[in-house]
Amino acid sequence: MVFEKVRAILCSQFDVEEDVISLTTRISEDLGADSLDAVDMLMSIEDEFDVEIPDEEVENIHTVADLVNYIEEHQ
Repeated sequence: MVFEKVRAILCSQFDVEEDVISLTTRISEDLGADSLDAVDMLMSIEDEFDVEIPDEEVENIHTVADLVNYIEEHQ
């Protein structure tokens, strides 16, 4: 369920179809997220899941799977 919500947020923010996003999708390389896009995305994720992702953890989030795993571990 976390993945589905994350995918919906990413689809909305990056204007891509759901089938483009999988657990192996790289946020910056595959979705073209720059630093501003990443901040906007993380704010949406934090609001949706009621989690806070510290800056030092953001550096370790490269794929959708990294993001989903972080949320599942900190919810």
